[in-house]
Amino acid sequence: MKTIKNVVQLALVFALLFSVSVSSQDANEEFKPVFLTITTMHTNPDAEGSGDEWLALEKEYHDNVTMKNELILGSGLYFHYFSEDNSEVIAVTVYGSWADIEDSAAKDSELIKAHWPDEDARAAYFKKRNSYYTAMHSDEIMVSTPYQVNLVTESTKPLIYYVKKNLRGNGDGSGFEEYFDNVTSKNKYVKGYFTHTHRYGANSRDAHEVFVFENFSDIEKAFDEDSRLVNEHWPNEDARKEFFKGYSKIFAGHGDAIYQNVPELEK
Repeated sequence: MKTIKNVVQLALVFALLFSVSVSSQDANEEFKPVFLTITTMHTNPDAEGSGDEWLALEKEYHDNVTMKNELILGSGLYFHYFSEDNSEVIAVTVYGSWADIEDSAAKDSELIKAHWPDEDARAAYFKKRNSYYTAMHSDEIMVSTPYQVNLVTESTKPLIYYVKKNLRGNGDGSGFEEYFDNVTSKNKYVKGYFTHTHRYGANSRDAHEVFVFENFSDIEKAFDEDSRLVNEHWPNEDARKEFFKGYSKIFAGHGDAIYQNVPELEK
């Protein structure tokens, strides 16, 4: 599967996280959450084929099913860049409601039969497409929250998506909105920021933050900028310590991962 990883990295002219286009709203509009289905798949190291073939197979499905399904607001395929499992492939699909998730499956089936009317040809296509992945996968559903910074960048290079996988605390925490308004949203190195919380899956405490950067070095610069903004907003040390007593209780811990997408497979 090394060939697939090479194709993905060479194809990344401009990485755009799906949630930018589907969840960003005007500040004067009432926030309306979207639902994200997230399937974690794994590349098959013994797959026979090439990166070009893999991309062609995925693009055929993308163009003839995903793009034609009006219930799908957005979608993307994301490859491991830095995470605990280098075989990860994350498939994300975005819907306007929970009902749309269920109705979309029937629409997908209709579009699949329309594009591959011959049963044998259809079976052959999916057998080949599925051969690039192992049989193991996991599913979860998350919902977007109002805390977001719309992606703004002039970079034409691949962007870096740092995913902070938080676990929510016991409810005693406070200050998330104040920190977002005065630190996260003002950090010049954070080009985009999105938040999602658990709706279905293994851990009901999941609460993810996605930070978008133009390059790896900006991640470290952003940490320094956070410190500067914190001291600027809370110049009094005692007040600052008091705020973070509550803020530190919002999450019980977190893990980190970095992914890159495949622009040809975005909706």
